[in-house]
Amino acid sequence: MRFSGLTNRDKSRGAALQRRPGQLVIGGFLAAVAVGTGLLLLPVSASGESATLMEAVFTATSAVCVTGLIVTDTPVFWSGFGEAVILVLIQIGGLGVMTVASLLGVLVSRRLDLRSRLVAAASTRTVGLGDVRRILVRVVVIALVVEAVVAAVLTVRFAVAYDQPLGRAVWQGLFHAVSAYNNAGFALFSGSLMDFVSDPWICIPTSVAMIVGGLGLPVVLEVLREGWRLPCWSLHTKITLLMTALLLGGGTGFFLVAEADATMARLGVADRLLASFTQAANARTAGFNSVNTGEMHTETWLGTVILMFIGAGSGGTGGGIKVTTFAVLAVVIWSELRGEPDANLFDRRISPSTQRHALTVALLAVAIVVLPTLWMTALSPFTVDQILFEVTSAFTTTGLSTGITAQLAWYHQVVLCVLMFIGRLGPVTLGTALALRARRRLYRLPESAPIIG
Repeated sequence: MRFSGLTNRDKSRGAALQRRPGQLVIGGFLAAVAVGTGLLLLPVSASGESATLMEAVFTATSAVCVTGLIVTDTPVFWSGFGEAVILVLIQIGGLGVMTVASLLGVLVSRRLDLRSRLVAAASTRTVGLGDVRRILVRVVVIALVVEAVVAAVLTVRFAVAYDQPLGRAVWQGLFHAVSAYNNAGFALFSGSLMDFVSDPWICIPTSVAMIVGGLGLPVVLEVLREGWRLPCWSLHTKITLLMTALLLGGGTGFFLVAEADATMARLGVADRLLASFTQAANARTAGFNSVNTGEMHTETWLGTVILMFIGAGSGGTGGGIKVTTFAVLAVVIWSELRGEPDANLFDRRISPSTQRHALTVALLAVAIVVLPTLWMTALSPFTVDQILFEVTSAFTTTGLSTGITAQLAWYHQVVLCVLMFIGRLGPVTLGTALALRARRRLYRLPESAPIIG
């Protein structure tokens, strides 16, 4: 039988296929959470009494969504097998379930069909379908290289400075390297990194891994390809690197001042700088903490919420509304205040569709954070600032906590699971995937201008 052209049925199937990758990504993440829950429910996963269903579901969701919020003490409650399950879930969640599945398809069959390419493009946030195969390989290579380097540094440090047996040092180094690069925030120490607040050989490598993972693959690839030739960078890379530098610098200064008389009062000047930098890096969706978050000032919590909400780079392992979204909105506001007809940045005009996209993401994120905060505050004994912190941390897949996560009612923990899931996939991605079909108008209505303000 010879193919002579596309029939209407073929066209409709092709259109339907282009709408399904987002749904397949959601299905992949749900499957990973389900499998992880089943494994964590096994008696061998716990060091003592087996986990309850809520404990297993919450931990699996937090790991797959690379969040780091916990309802059990990870090094105490989970056995070595349970820790290994969490580590694998973090890696799968960080790389993307569909990225891993598509890469395995490449390795086995040496080819990707249209369906697999669309799924991989949705998972890695790439545009050109022809580049997906090469990009998938680079996703894994970059992740493994960064994780291996950081794991080696941490292993040596744990073994030499803290007299850990070599096997234990290797495991701790590997676990924290994977957790850091994927911005997960799971730690094998009950106090996260608080025991190492003054140790730059622990805090700096993990922070660097978080930053690299949070930049996003497009930025990392472009920097590797173009080097530090700024004129050759795309607008996206320029925005991401500039905002990352500003947030790290501003966040470090903020924590240095805000916590000088609180959690950092007993630290020397150098240690305060290190702790402030570590907190600034972690607050942008990583989740480790080198000082006690629960003992911070209320105003520090609010500043942390802002950093968590902005988040990391697009296409990275972090969450939040993304630094590019924040930057676009800031430029749009500044241009409007100055009465300029266009929003320009780095000698480029930002398209109206990009502006609408940024506004949609930001407003959806505000609604997703505010509504659960109001509901949970009304039905729990905790204050609104504590609830706001936990909700924002869950939605932005950060994992920082004021210490109340395990004390919340089970239905509040379910809400946090949903927020982590939505935050990992992105409000717009989730909404698009759940939409039955895209609507296209063949006409435009007459223009009008209601009074604003």
